[in-house]
Amino acid sequence: MENQYCKVGSVSPMNNGSNEISLLESQYQNFMDKASSTKYSDSKLAEFFELKATKIQKIIQTLAH
Repeated sequence: MENQYCKVGSVSPMNNGSNEISLLESQYQNFMDKASSTKYSDSKLAEFFELKATKIQKIIQTLAH
């Protein structure tokens, strides 16, 4: 049997372009929206979404400079 290679879960590097920053900004906003909508029903999940948003925000700041 021959080896088969699959690209499931593969990632491509992000360059320093505005396209990547706009994608990250939309992901950041998406996580913040999810955090605010789940804040009162599930605080642990809201905390998780806020943590993800914070990490994305740091990446955006790094790419912007």
